[in-house]
Amino acid sequence: MANFITVIRIICSIILLFCPVFSPAFYVLYITAGVSDMIDGIVARKTGTVSELGSKLDSAADFVFVVVCLIKLIPAIHMPIWLIIWMIMIAVIKVINLICGYVARKEIVACHTVLNKVTGLLLFVLPLTVSLINLRYSGAFVSVIATIAAIQEGYLLSRK
Repeated sequence: MANFITVIRIICSIILLFCPVFSPAFYVLYITAGVSDMIDGIVARKTGTVSELGSKLDSAADFVFVVVCLIKLIPAIHMPIWLIIWMIMIAVIKVINLICGYVARKEIVACHTVLNKVTGLLLFVLPLTVSLINLRYSGAFVSVIATIAAIQEGYLLSRK
């Protein structure tokens, strides 16, 4: 059941590519994908179906959702260049973490830390707040948390 919920996130993410940004259909799919991300792990733990496959599928679904959101939202939100550069730097840190984890273990390794979860939640809420909070402030706040989470992830991967 948990993997099915995760697959729903992938499907919603792909369909999002074909929806106008900030349309009712976009919000429904966006929120459905986000909620599925929040509950798939809970369902897996409650049903005793936590698995390595489920963890990898969850990471893949997160990646697809993030990439689709970037493709759809960056052109629509009009981010300041400094925020885009900051996001690129966070992505570089995350890619380095993935590469180092793969080199060390010969498998893709992702840390499901509290800070990564908080970052995910903040990133999820961010597009829902663009009309309420200036992106310079909300984007900087989310970027600070994401930077700390990425550095923590690198540190934890280096210790394993």
